[in-house]
Amino acid sequence: MYQIIIMPVDVFEMELSDKAIRHAEFLAQQDGIIHLIHVLPGSASFGLHRFAADMRRFEEHIQHEAKTRLQSMVGHFSLDPSRIKTHVCFGHVRDVVNEFATEMHADIVVIGSRNPSISTHLLGSNASSVVRHANIPVLVVR
Repeated sequence: MYQIIIMPVDVFEMELSDKAIRHAEFLAQQDGIIHLIHVLPGSASFGLHRFAADMRRFEEHIQHEAKTRLQSMVGHFSLDPSRIKTHVCFGHVRDVVNEFATEMHADIVVIGSRNPSISTHLLGSNASSVVRHANIPVLVVR
């Protein structure tokens, strides 16, 4: 059905992605590839330039933890693990997902989302931000 599927996930809130996994698997069917992406905020957004060495160690630690959790998430799929690629990136979710989708010539983005509430309508969410700025179809799973 789809050859390249981008699936942004928050490895620290796995329940958001659990429902989206089945949809991504269905869309991948026989030979699609699913790219799981976890986006961490860049150190520039922390505003702690005086503590550069500490920030690098913190980023390395959190990046290692995210990679470990992404690898465990691969086990939640019933697809062959070779068809699931994992990526940890730094930046803003909206920008990283859309740049990655363009770079990979992706067919679709599958993203989990919370049920809407007043806070997500006022503040926005990662899913709504990706939808608003995407250049390819986005399937939001609640």
